[in-house]
Amino acid sequence: MSGESTTRTAPRTGGTEPAGGGRLGERLSGVAMALGLVLFLGGFAWGAVVYRPYTVPTSSMAPTIDAGDRVLAQRVDGTEVRRGDVVVFRDKNWITDANVVKRVVAVGGDTVSCCTDGKLTVNGKKIDEPYLPAGSPAEITNFPAITVPKGRLFLLGDERQGSLDSTAHLTDAAQGTVARGAVSARVDSVVWPMDGMLERPTGFQTLGALSRPGPLRTIELMIVGGAVLVLGGGAYGSVAKRLGRGRNGPGPAGAR
Repeated sequence: MSGESTTRTAPRTGGTEPAGGGRLGERLSGVAMALGLVLFLGGFAWGAVVYRPYTVPTSSMAPTIDAGDRVLAQRVDGTEVRRGDVVVFRDKNWITDANVVKRVVAVGGDTVSCCTDGKLTVNGKKIDEPYLPAGSPAEITNFPAITVPKGRLFLLGDERQGSLDSTAHLTDAAQGTVARGAVSARVDSVVWPMDGMLERPTGFQTLGALSRPGPLRTIELMIVGGAVLVLGGGAYGSVAKRLGRGRNGPGPAGAR
């Protein structure tokens, strides 16, 4: 009709539905959190199965392990033990019903003695032992040549002066050696204080292969990576929602 005018309402912009990118972000955030939770819990579960914690009560392994230090030791079979390993074992001829932590310096068939030019000798080879206390010569534990019986181990403390190790049991029938079956674990790391992984006993490499490190570093990466994914996924989800609300706010009001 003439004389009448119509007013058109401008279309509203924006909306309440999240954009495709927002929905994708939420999905990715959920996947990251789920994966992170699996890694985080899986790492702890794996560590609980493979490792056992021990507190070392004496300083016989100083400076590698001091009195009161908390260590993580990988559960191993005694047949897996090699020269240079720091192991946990029990032997009724040493200390009744108590765990002992010492370093394996010779295995079945080896001939071990101390000392030649101030160094431990195994099968005629002088062994470099950088883990000994500074200024502490190996000859503190002088002992004659001993041939280790098959299936047994000869063990010393890193603090040779005060360690009650194989040298303190030389008069026993087994000449201070311990059965491989007495070993229950191999120490990988000092976790309190956080000194980290034990150094590789490279001085024994000329006598044969060393033990391979346990999976502790992989477990640590799983736990840390899982925590990062869980926290990062949760933070991303919150940020994405806030940004989405900002982008999808109410449009301009229509003309009257």
